[in-house]
Amino acid sequence: MFGQFSEDEIERYARHIVLTDVGGPGQQKLKAARVLVVGAGGLGAPVIQYLAAAGVGTVGIVDNDVVSLSNLQRQIIHDTLAVGRLKVESAQESVQRLNPHVKVETYAVRLNAGNARTLVGAYDLTVDCSDNFATRYVISDACFYAGKSLVVGAGGQFEGSLTILKPHQLAPSGLPNPTYRCLFPEPPPDDLLPTCAQAGILGALTGIVGSLQALEAIKEIVGIGDGLVGKLLLFDGRSVRFETIEYGWDPANPLSGTVTAAGLEGMKRETAL
Repeated sequence: MFGQFSEDEIERYARHIVLTDVGGPGQQKLKAARVLVVGAGGLGAPVIQYLAAAGVGTVGIVDNDVVSLSNLQRQIIHDTLAVGRLKVESAQESVQRLNPHVKVETYAVRLNAGNARTLVGAYDLTVDCSDNFATRYVISDACFYAGKSLVVGAGGQFEGSLTILKPHQLAPSGLPNPTYRCLFPEPPPDDLLPTCAQAGILGALTGIVGSLQALEAIKEIVGIGDGLVGKLLLFDGRSVRFETIEYGWDPANPLSGTVTAAGLEGMKRETAL
């Protein structure tokens, strides 16, 4: 069981290995996994750190931004010496200091419709830590077409949210799982939601939401517990209150809304394999 691990790794992951639901087989799954993290900012910082600490074999990081002083209040993967440097480079160095057994693949680009499918297709799972609706639609669409699962998080001021998307699989009802466009058919008007720079955000909030994203990603890889497919987890930092809202497949969504009977049968066969 432990032939794939060095003595250092066995000691490093000891608390996972003795955990009944993870153990040696679960740790092997983590080591073999490839996870793409879109965004190395407030949400991405804890996601990347916890995935690396957990022993995920390969972590891809997509971000074309550079570290600024105003980032450091919440983006704890970076430090003062990293100001002015590419976030992907700073994050990579942080991971190497944390866990040299993890391979980091960096992409100093802005994820868009032109490169999303290629990036998403090279990984087993994607974690969306972006900060705008346009990018979230691009990522979720790419994951749908690639047949890959997606962990989506968002945060602003004192509030955060989290969900998991697996629209390439069927729900227990026999219908497709919902897409991101089932949850948000259209993006809100540009002037409705202020940016982080305009409205501010409590630094620790991103740590909470990002840590939950990492938790859900690890559970997906190992195959334990219940996920948030068809559920939107809401967190209110002011009152420290969690609420879960269920949502389902919208037949009018532009991705899987026109699934034919033959298409549904194909999804059923794929899910059964």
